[in-house]
Amino acid sequence: MDAITLLKNDHREVERLFKRFERAGDRALATKREIADRVVEGLSRHAAIEEQLFYPVARSTVPNSDDIVLESLEEHHVVKWLLSELDGMDPAEERFDAKMTVLIESVRHHVKEEEQEFFPKVRKELGRAALDDLGEALEAAKKTAPTHPHPRSPDTPPGNMSAATATAMVDRIGDTVSGVAQGSVSVVQDLVAMILGKKRRAPAPTGSSVSRSTAHKVRSGATTLADDAVDGVVGAKRAVATTTSREVQRARRTAAAGARAARRTGEEAREGATRTARTARSGVKATAKTARSPRGGVKATAKTARTPVKSRPRKTSASKATARKRSTQRS
Repeated sequence: MDAITLLKNDHREVERLFKRFERAGDRALATKREIADRVVEGLSRHAAIEEQLFYPVARSTVPNSDDIVLESLEEHHVVKWLLSELDGMDPAEERFDAKMTVLIESVRHHVKEEEQEFFPKVRKELGRAALDDLGEALEAAKKTAPTHPHPRSPDTPPGNMSAATATAMVDRIGDTVSGVAQGSVSVVQDLVAMILGKKRRAPAPTGSSVSRSTAHKVRSGATTLADDAVDGVVGAKRAVATTTSREVQRARRTAAAGARAARRTGEEAREGATRTARTARSGVKATAKTARSPRGGVKATAKTARTPVKSRPRKTSASKATARKRSTQRS
């Protein structure tokens, strides 16, 4: 990407932020603060790389460019003062919107002059190859550029080069500390929400990209630990519930087996009693039938019991003679 394309892309990104701010309602304070943070960082980086590399190169190669470069530096100076006042300013303050409006107007004027008057001259003098090399240098410098405005720092070489290195380091340290602080606050809020059973608030860290990224990392790390702890508790509860459920199922199976055994024992007992009763009835019927039979039984036995038994002695020859004698005498 060549240098002019890179700088124009920065202009387009800032313009998108400006339009978002202009569409935001009066009560959209959090949205306005988030947009202002992004504008502060974006313009701080953009101004730094222009002052460190683009303006010095253009001033040394483009004829009669001193006036344009010096005017651009003054416009940067005004913008950086506005950015420094907006940086961290409460969006509820009555002058917040007014400062953003002035900033937007100043930047739009600056961008118009650069893109319509200055950039065409630079492209004509440098050519594609030189612009590509300069674009790579700008892209590398942008990664380490300051994330906040420093209107009191030098804005021309060589002072701005050394100042930019120091201010960028200070900015990154400050952004990291801010991110850690915001992330820690979010962690506490998440913990309270988890204890109360409420929904966690959506993260909304403020500041530069370094601050926001650090805050997200701190919160994400703490959230991961908390989620792991919760998952451990839930897993333990599930294990206990599973064990209890297994014991209950085992007890139910044992009780069902005992009930089935009791039913089988009862059925066997009923079947045995039925067979015994059948056998007894069969015996009674057989005895009654035998009793009614003419060859014996109860009737024959009863008749025999009622009739006295007469014994008839065997008649001998002497008894026979005595009987005949008695018969003769009676006649």
